[in-house]
Amino acid sequence: MPAESPVHEYDYVVVGGGTAGAVIAARLTEDPAVSVCVLEAGPSDVGDDNILRLDKWMALLESGYDWDYPVEPQENGNSFMRHARAKVLGGCSSHNSCIAFWAPAEDLDEWGALGCTGWSAKDCFPLYQRLETNDAPGDHHGRSGPVTIRTVPPNDPCGTALLAACAAADIPTTPFNTGTTVVRGAHWFQINCREDGTRSSASVSYLHPVLGKRPNLEVRTGLQAKRLLFNGTRRCTGVEYLEPDTVHSGTVSARREVIVSCGAIDSPKLLMLSGIGPAEHLRESGIEVRVDSPGVGSHLQDHPEGVIMWEAKQPMVTSSTQWWEIGIFADTEPGLDRPDLMFHYGSVPFDMNTYRRGYPTADNAFCLTPNVTRARSMGTVRLRTRDFRDKPKVDPRYFTHEHDMRVMTYGLRLARKIASKTPMAEWAGKELAPGPALQSDDELFGYIRETHNTVYHPAGTVRMGAAGDVDSPLDPQLRVKGVTGLRVADASVMPFLPAVNPCITTMMIGEKCSDMIKES
Repeated sequence: MPAESPVHEYDYVVVGGGTAGAVIAARLTEDPAVSVCVLEAGPSDVGDDNILRLDKWMALLESGYDWDYPVEPQENGNSFMRHARAKVLGGCSSHNSCIAFWAPAEDLDEWGALGCTGWSAKDCFPLYQRLETNDAPGDHHGRSGPVTIRTVPPNDPCGTALLAACAAADIPTTPFNTGTTVVRGAHWFQINCREDGTRSSASVSYLHPVLGKRPNLEVRTGLQAKRLLFNGTRRCTGVEYLEPDTVHSGTVSARREVIVSCGAIDSPKLLMLSGIGPAEHLRESGIEVRVDSPGVGSHLQDHPEGVIMWEAKQPMVTSSTQWWEIGIFADTEPGLDRPDLMFHYGSVPFDMNTYRRGYPTADNAFCLTPNVTRARSMGTVRLRTRDFRDKPKVDPRYFTHEHDMRVMTYGLRLARKIASKTPMAEWAGKELAPGPALQSDDELFGYIRETHNTVYHPAGTVRMGAAGDVDSPLDPQLRVKGVTGLRVADASVMPFLPAVNPCITTMMIGEKCSDMIKES
């Protein structure tokens, strides 16, 4: 038998070099006396234009860089749907469309009110400022952070007409990330992307500048974590992983802490494989229970997304920063302090889920994708088996709450209203999907449940909460309850999903986690 892999020991081991994990590793190793090892299951993104060129992002879906998780059969939603989760250094920030938002202050303040002390807007807004170099006006913005954030240039004439049509539909043109929540407004997005089209992902922004320059940082790619290791006092001491030969196992030890940053699907999976999760489910899976933590893998929340698509009367743009350059926020009932409906405008056809259901498509088309910003349908992530190589069971339970159905059907009607306004007369041709024949609530929702997608924003599956909240696996310092030496930091820790695209907020979580570790 071959000799066992040598055990390497570091102060900290970060499992997952993704949107939060890259941030944590870079910040902790600013201190040359602190050593960090990053274990990343996917390849490096260094020099890989498939990843680095933002305008290529849609080709990454269902590619070799994608864990490509199917959803469980949905009683009220699209069972064909798949959750893209990045398998590459930088995580989903290396895989997504790089839409950059500060979370609404109201969302963060609600996090704090739910028992997450230290996570209110006054605590978190300085971290957004620290991480960014932003070209937008405002004294609140950062000008020297690692992440380049800039406003999309208004180079798409159909998009310009769309903003004018929104204004005609009482949705004013309103810039984002001004420090005030946009409840009803539309504008060109801000994106985390450099001027040359290189995505300003967590890996590009935080790791690339220091790779090979910090002897206290080791980034190991191509290593999938199998389970967390514990000693007899329930202290997490390291990680067991699969060697690149896909046969043998290796281990890496942490003198101080292990930080799990595998994302909202794989972080709960790794915890459950390590005996931390709902006791009955673990026993059914043949796993010895270390901590009965019912919140692990529960409270899965997402931004479900519909699509309405038109054939364009004029040629659409042939180049773009990332093809989804405008956002629209709306409120579907009076008195809201946050939008409950958001649209992304795509200058491309989006027939990923409509074509198989018989709806027509076209090469020259544009679309609006309404999504529910605060979905009330909650799902789960569960183990399929005790084998770490098996994909977990992802069951978002889409549209099992009436609120989500109502907001989405409202969104389709509002999209039609916007497209009917005079500024869009030279652009909006035939409605390809769902088509003008579908008008009633039942017809529109029947279309939605067959064809909806996701904005790929799973969150909340290892959420933080007050120390005494048994349904929250983490305390406000992101420490896993019931053990020591273990934290989680990624979108899974969110008490609930913010109303906006959460990538920059996940980077902020990485900043916050590194601060808390340094202070501990």
